[in-house]
Amino acid sequence: MQTQPTKVSFKEQMHQAREEAILRSACVLLGEKPFDTMTMDDVANDVGIAKASLYKHFCSKEELCSAAMVQVLGRVQAYLAGLPAEMPPLDKLRALLHWSLERLLANEMPLLPSRNSTLRGVLMTNQDYINGMAVVSDRINGWIVEAQAQGVIDATLPPAVVLHALYARACDPMVCFLKESGEYSDAEIVDLVVRIGFDGLAAR
Repeated sequence: MQTQPTKVSFKEQMHQAREEAILRSACVLLGEKPFDTMTMDDVANDVGIAKASLYKHFCSKEELCSAAMVQVLGRVQAYLAGLPAEMPPLDKLRALLHWSLERLLANEMPLLPSRNSTLRGVLMTNQDYINGMAVVSDRINGWIVEAQAQGVIDATLPPAVVLHALYARACDPMVCFLKESGEYSDAEIVDLVVRIGFDGLAAR
């Protein structure tokens, strides 16, 4: 006998939809300005709700931004899991960087917090974020090691260095500079950054 799915009330659906909008707004704002200067007023104004309503979902800016970053990691994990198992590891790494840059240009993914960021300090106390980063990093690191074994990534480079180079490329300020120049389409920017990231500057 099948169990009937629990029916979600209209009120709860509206609550969930508003929370999703709040998290999306936080992601966009974190991509536009530092955590320290972003305010709950910014989020409330962007979503179009009263700040009091915002606090019904998240009791602080720290809690909100932590939840937004955990959600981002969930999307990354889902993307990684969806890549074909038979795809060569180097192609998986290229695909991940390509996808990450597309999300960045579409304001769907905040920049990774820097070492001296207050947000990073907050996230380092969030176990869900720490666990999510560990899962993502372990999977990517495995592909790097495979690619090195296949001779398509320099085996003399420590895998951790390659991993952090990819993270850095995924939030490279060059993306914003190229976007602001107006000389290239988003697709061209993604292609250029991926090419530089994997092929370097040497003539081929």
